[in-house]
Amino acid sequence: MADANLGSFGRYAGPATLILSSLADGPKHGYALTKDIEEFAGLRLAPGTMYEALTRLEGQGMIKSLPAQDRRKPYELTAAGAAALQAHLDDQRRVAEVGLRRLKAAGGTA
Repeated sequence: MADANLGSFGRYAGPATLILSSLADGPKHGYALTKDIEEFAGLRLAPGTMYEALTRLEGQGMIKSLPAQDRRKPYELTAAGAAALQAHLDDQRRVAEVGLRRLKAAGGTA
């Protein structure tokens, strides 16, 4: 059963968020995940970071592997993973809104 709190992933919470967000658009294998994350987030996950996060996400039931295509192993988002991602992104939205509001009140550029 997935823990609906990606914060339990420690230093892998960021990569987990990126991977789950990518898989929300449909199943992908590692290379396709890397390219998609580069495109929408502007950063590249190192292979070790990517595959460690995939292993953790699969172990938590947030993603599942699909039958291999050639030598590529695709993954897809599970319902538990979608719920965890939604909860995490909602929390992050609240934090961002507070930060932006406080910057604006302080005369920042927000």
